[in-house]
Amino acid sequence: MKRKVIISLSILFSLGMTVLFIYYLIKHDHTRWQVALGGIIVSLLPLILLKMKKNPFNIPIIISYYLFLFCSLYLGSISSFYLHYFWWDSTLHFLKGMLVGVVGISLFKHWIPEQVRSNVSVGILVLFVVSLAVSSSVLWEIYEFVGDLTLTHTMQRGGNTDTMYDLLCGLGGGLIIAVYSLFRKRSI
Repeated sequence: MKRKVIISLSILFSLGMTVLFIYYLIKHDHTRWQVALGGIIVSLLPLILLKMKKNPFNIPIIISYYLFLFCSLYLGSISSFYLHYFWWDSTLHFLKGMLVGVVGISLFKHWIPEQVRSNVSVGILVLFVVSLAVSSSVLWEIYEFVGDLTLTHTMQRGGNTDTMYDLLCGLGGGLIIAVYSLFRKRSI
């Protein structure tokens, strides 16, 4: 079942982004065709999971990944939600922090043997989840900064204020999942 979901969503999303890539390439809209090209690449990344013997991610995480891509790439960049709705960017950073936190818990379950997990302190789990959420926010802000220096000049319209809000929202999303993991530690 998981295999079919990954293949279906990868094909569906990459085909949609391919159509947008061709459309905006023909229209000479360099910003949007580049976003669509990036969408093609990131939509195919989950296919790598098919090579793993045991995929650590459940179907809701995989669907959330594609939903996040749709909201950030298509709605955010291509449909200009980032420009028209001031709250869109921060909301997605918050949700990304939560998604990365959930991915962190899945990786924790996958990498740490069950008999060892019970001896891992709750603080270490919380630190791991928050660290992943914050690291993903920092890497994304570096990507936005480099993108503005080289290609678009539209990713960080709010400058340092935008960057700090985005980092705080990513941290907030990660903290919510970390607190959730505190209460669920016994079942992890």
